[in-house]
Amino acid sequence: MDIREKQQIRQALEAFIKVKGSQNKAGNALKGISPATVSQIVNGNWELISDELWRSLAAQLNIKNKTWNIVETTNFKDLTEMFSDAQENSLVTAIIGEAGCGKTLAANMYRQNNSNVFILCCAEYWNRKLFMQELLCEMGKNPGSDTVGEMMADIVSTLKRLDSPLIIMDEIDKISDQVFYFFITLYNQLEDHCGFIMMATEHFKKKMERGLTNKRKGYAEIYSRMGRRLVDLEKTNQQDIIEVCIANGITSQKSIKEVLDDSDNDLRRVRKKVFAINKKNAR
Repeated sequence: MDIREKQQIRQALEAFIKVKGSQNKAGNALKGISPATVSQIVNGNWELISDELWRSLAAQLNIKNKTWNIVETTNFKDLTEMFSDAQENSLVTAIIGEAGCGKTLAANMYRQNNSNVFILCCAEYWNRKLFMQELLCEMGKNPGSDTVGEMMADIVSTLKRLDSPLIIMDEIDKISDQVFYFFITLYNQLEDHCGFIMMATEHFKKKMERGLTNKRKGYAEIYSRMGRRLVDLEKTNQQDIIEVCIANGITSQKSIKEVLDDSDNDLRRVRKKVFAINKKNAR
């Protein structure tokens, strides 16, 4: 990894520290990277820091080795507005969008540009304890060997001291009902103090419909917290894809058509195809 890439990572780390509030909190929020290492990177003491650790840090800070210009697509703008509204007014909003429509990218960019925003990328294996451990780490805290009750108290007290915090739960359709119900407890203690965004694919909508129809425990209460609606994002449209192409060096009609034909309205596929065409053109 060259010096230019390391400088880019250090700049991103410094911005991350500002968002988290301190080097200690930033270090606790980064997996496998201690506060001491954070301090060394910021101060330019890089001799003992391995390329593997640099790569891990770049991945966690969402830094890509390849240059990619971000375009504010229709969904990007809509998501940013919903994040801001939920944060400012302590709302609960559930957002449904197809894979590759830009949900995660918009969330990461919003966190980079706003304080007190915490993102959880949900996983199927999580239980309540893992959920809280991940949230505490994202908040810059070390959960250590705390009990479930102690972690819950720490989360609630910390969030209540912050100015308009926002928790974004990405891929929430992956969590179990046990963790899903736990959201009610968390919300009840943080109502009017914290905003919540739940993002998922169509599977979450079907899960909610089944839960409501079968009158499963907690589903009616959770649905009420969402304002009794789930917000559907639009499919990525052709104009969005064209703007992404142009912003990233694809300008000929032939190449843009090639990207459009391959995209399947998925921005991840668009990115992959754009890189492939640019690499081919560079030869």
